[in-house]
Amino acid sequence: MNNKLANCLFFLRISIALVLIMWTIDKFVNPAHGVGVYEKFYFIGGLAEQIIVGIGIAELILIALFLIGRFKNITYLVVLVIHAVSTVTPFAVYLDPFKGAGLLFFAAWPMLAACYMLYVFRHEDTKFNL
Repeated sequence: MNNKLANCLFFLRISIALVLIMWTIDKFVNPAHGVGVYEKFYFIGGLAEQIIVGIGIAELILIALFLIGRFKNITYLVVLVIHAVSTVTPFAVYLDPFKGAGLLFFAAWPMLAACYMLYVFRHEDTKFNL
C-alpha cells in the first residue's frame, strides 16, 4: 500500500479522535453543557446529567475502538453518522454565521469530509491498528 496514503489516513483518524475526545471530556467536566446541547440542537429535553455522563462513557468506548482501528465497518460508520448529525442539526447557525460563535460551526464540514474519507478508505487505514 502507498505509505503516504497510510500516513494520511492515520493522521485523519488521530485528529478526528482528538476532536471527539474533547467533546466527550466536556460531558464529564460540564454535563450541564451536554444537557443544553441536546436540548438546543437535538430537541431532546429533560435529560439528567447522569444520562449525559452515560453517553460520555459510551462515546469513550467508541472512540477507543475507533482510535485503535478496531471493528472499522461499524466504528468508522458510527463516527461518520454521529458527526454528520452533529454537523447538520445546528442548521440555523449556518444561516447567521456572524452571530456569537457561529463561524466555529463551519469547521464541522471539513471534519465531516475527513470522516467520510476515512470511512471510504477504512480498509486502507492499517497504520498502528491493533
